[in-house]
Amino acid sequence: MSETLQPDPRRWKALAFIALAQLMVVLDATVVNIALPRAQVDLGFADSSRQWVITAYALAFGGLLLFGGRIADLWGRRRTFMVGLIGFATASAIGGAAANTTMLLGARALQGVFGALLAPAALSLLAVMFTDGKERAKAFGIYGAVAGGGGAIGLILGGALTEYLNWRWTFYVNIPFAAVALAGAILVIREPAVGLNRNRLDIPGVLLVTTGLVSLVYGFTRAESDGWGNGVTIGLFVAAAVLLAAFVLVESRVKAPLLPLRVITDRNRGGVYLSLGMAVIGMFGLFLFLTFYMQDVLGYSPVKNGLAFLPMVAGMITGSTQIGARLMTRVPARYLMAPGFLVASLGLLILTQIEVDTSYWRILPGLVLMGLGMGTAFMPAMSLATFGVQPRDAGVASAMVNTSQQVGGAIGTALLSTVAHSAGTSWAKTHAATATDPKLFALQAQVHSFSTAIWWAFGILALAGLTAFTLINAGKPQHHESTSEIEDAVPVMAH
Repeated sequence: MSETLQPDPRRWKALAFIALAQLMVVLDATVVNIALPRAQVDLGFADSSRQWVITAYALAFGGLLLFGGRIADLWGRRRTFMVGLIGFATASAIGGAAANTTMLLGARALQGVFGALLAPAALSLLAVMFTDGKERAKAFGIYGAVAGGGGAIGLILGGALTEYLNWRWTFYVNIPFAAVALAGAILVIREPAVGLNRNRLDIPGVLLVTTGLVSLVYGFTRAESDGWGNGVTIGLFVAAAVLLAAFVLVESRVKAPLLPLRVITDRNRGGVYLSLGMAVIGMFGLFLFLTFYMQDVLGYSPVKNGLAFLPMVAGMITGSTQIGARLMTRVPARYLMAPGFLVASLGLLILTQIEVDTSYWRILPGLVLMGLGMGTAFMPAMSLATFGVQPRDAGVASAMVNTSQQVGGAIGTALLSTVAHSAGTSWAKTHAATATDPKLFALQAQVHSFSTAIWWAFGILALAGLTAFTLINAGKPQHHESTSEIEDAVPVMAH
């Protein structure tokens, strides 16, 4: 038996290509944001269409992630990974060449579809290739740094490409990423030959969860633009609740469910999905409002705006690889995740103090703490979310990680945008009598709205820390703490 447990000698090279593909998917959620104003001018679409460039990606990606995870378990993770890369690169090429708004929105939706195949396939490949405790900690440390820092890297890259080349390059840049990752998938990546889930696809489950998640994400998007009391918004939330409840009912009864309930009813995995989703609400709030604050209030250029986030990226990488990865095999996950989220919330607490003339040096400590905290928490979260699952469930468990982040991001954008808008409007009404300089008054109202939203993000992130500490009770992993199913799956490498 011992000789069959030899790990794939090329697993570390494979990790580099898997992390590159994950970086491409994660940064694509933010790389387009900074390019939006230029794209709008070039293609001439209305302000109302602007949010759809972001939402088209989020709806397709968030709605189809569980389906993508199940496809990875059915087809094989490596094959799904390769199809996802080719499709994502093709959709990016279409987006870069967009001649009108419809073409651009279609490309973004297509990116979301193939991203939903790619992201769970990447994480589940990692889950079944690295089963030794110490190696798993290092591998997930690197992956966690990429997953956590990718959004901030997207802001930096988006700023540079938009300012020095053209907004279209925020799409074209994905093509070389995908080409390198695809070459790695062909030449280096191998996966266990067993452990796939060959059962028939649960079509009712696919339809219910996809429409349910799309309704949920779209509901939050509508709430941002039309208000929480709007009839369509309420209808979407009701539909989402009914569809997702029906999904749970169907999954508890069918022979081969799309999402085996054992994946999410496990206390530790459920705790990870919930706390990670809440933490991403706070993180997205930071990206969104600090980007507007730096460009609209402090007058930063897109490139300077992107570079301003660099210390946070450095903090994430340090927290993930130097703190999380080093301590993961020594302390239980909750003693990394809960303090990590709380440190990140302290960073947000510093950022609530922004004013019209705040210097970057007053913002810097908040960015560093946010990065360190999120990096430290992300790494054990990514590992624990897929640890101990049966190999046949690895793709779906991986998809749930991405789903919790995607839904968290959609909720964060809509919820915090609504909070900011109402706070700014309310402040302007109560301070209108004291206004002497209209331009300064408008900036003060805007900064107050950002500060209020960041206060909310602080509270949600602190709650994420409390949730992680309360729900997650897994002990520290041992060096070879792999389930028997994974041990049985690792030996034979598919060619």
